[in-house]
Amino acid sequence: QVRLVESGGGLVQPGGSLRLSCAASGTDFKFNTMAWFRQAPGSQRESVAIITGGGATSYADSVKGRFTISRDNAVNTVYLQMGSLKPEDTAVYYCNVLEPRRYSQYWGQGTQVTVSS
Repeated sequence: QVRLVESGGGLVQPGGSLRLSCAASGTDFKFNTMAWFRQAPGSQRESVAIITGGGATSYADSVKGRFTISRDNAVNTVYLQMGSLKPEDTAVYYCNVLEPRRYSQYWGQGTQVTVSS
């Protein structure tokens, strides 16, 4: 059974930082390509950052230079370090297993990030 548990969200002022965590179980984590998605009210879920099993990363243009995705295979956890936060970063953030694709149907409960003064 695949399980993804996100944590670390909260309320932060513009310009602030947060670190999100996603603990994964039920997969061969170190071989998985992992991603962080977000969904704002009234918007579609969008990918913001991806990390392969080998550690290669890619980012959405909207977060490039502000967010950093990383992973710790020893504890089956993927992180999203978010900096210089903007109100438009407000969303529920989810992690997902992109590869292998048979795991991509599984989602956690998400963690709410609210950027507001």
